[in-house]
Amino acid sequence: MLAHGVRPTIFYYNPNIYPREEYDIRKNESKRHAESLGIQWIDGDYDHEQWRQDVCGLEDEPERGRRCERCFILRLTRAAQEAKKQGLQYFTTTLASSRWKSLEQINRAGHHAEQAVEGTTFWDQNWRKGGLQERRNQLLKEYAFYNQQYCGCEFSQRKVLTENNNQ
Repeated sequence: MLAHGVRPTIFYYNPNIYPREEYDIRKNESKRHAESLGIQWIDGDYDHEQWRQDVCGLEDEPERGRRCERCFILRLTRAAQEAKKQGLQYFTTTLASSRWKSLEQINRAGHHAEQAVEGTTFWDQNWRKGGLQERRNQLLKEYAFYNQQYCGCEFSQRKVLTENNNQ
């Protein structure tokens, strides 16, 4: 983004991440990177219990299922609200860079959020194409980023732990 004259503001809002220690690691990595680039970084609230209530009944959904889409809608709507508060028209998400997530779900959630928050526009860039996935991997190494092994919520963590125990 910076190389193309786009100066982002990072809004870190991930109440889905569990446990709290994992949340803090990811939050600190995001903040460290923003500070190294001189980018504004905004800390969203960590209210995991509220997030659990918001996805209640969807705990047994598979990855890329209804729980994930509900989580995306919640988080991107909050991002759109923060964008509007900051006077920013556009918002996007790093979720769209993950090969583990459904780009269709992310885009639906982003467009839902832009409709819910007047005056905002979801930038539905495919951050995986055109060499961007390779650039992501290069940045992981260059900045020595922590690279998590699950999406963040306890439901995806449980799936990863189960798969690892069955190998």
